Amino acid sequence: MMRFHLNLRRVLVLLLIVGGVTVGGLWGSHAWVRAVSSGRCLADTALLPQVDVALVLGCSPKIGSRPNMFYENRMEAAAALYRAGRVKALIVSGDNSTHQYDEPTAMKESLIALGVPAERIYCDYAGFRTLDSVVRAEAIFGQTRFIIVSQRFHNERAVFLAQRHGLEAWGYNAQDVSRSIGLMTHLREYLARVNAVLDVTLLQTRPKFDGPKVEIHSERLGS
Repeated sequence: MMRFHLNLRRVLVLLLIVGGVTVGGLWGSHAWVRAVSSGRCLADTALLPQVDVALVLGCSPKIGSRPNMFYENRMEAAAALYRAGRVKALIVSGDNSTHQYDEPTAMKESLIALGVPAERIYCDYAGFRTLDSVVRAEAIFGQTRFIIVSQRFHNERAVFLAQRHGLEAWGYNAQDVSRSIGLMTHLREYLARVNAVLDVTLLQTRPKFDGPKVEIHSERLGS
């Protein structure tokens, strides 16, 4: 019986230690991401700098048979940013891992429908993760200074990743989705922030794919 109580106490102590480390990691990662991106994620186009390019982060256009409002709101925000004259071109970056699933092409078609000229839209078909999209904006498209378009919580992490890779980035915040609809997405963000911190510290993660350079001729785009 004495041995049972000792083992139970050790298990409880171990669980407390693991729980403390987990909570500390979640809170610390969240706080670091928020601090680095502070003041750089904005919902007013007038407060953003004028740069050549915006990086639009992808997600699935639909959830089952229903429109994905995260996607819809991002496309509206990207088109509004372009119309406001803050950028001259858009990089749409998302997952195209199979022939049946092609986020960048869907994004381009949506933006054209919203009035953005096709020649101002560049597709990044290897934006499998936020880190891939951000790093490839410089590695493939040659951009070191750009605006990221997504919801605020996502923009904060993307700007954090950009800053940690020596890139100058701002976020333009698309309208968020109600917590009742997007609760799981918001909860997963806490884990995504831990992963982002590990990627730029211990893991030094690089994008899954490299590829040929794509030149964005900003001098030919006009105002």
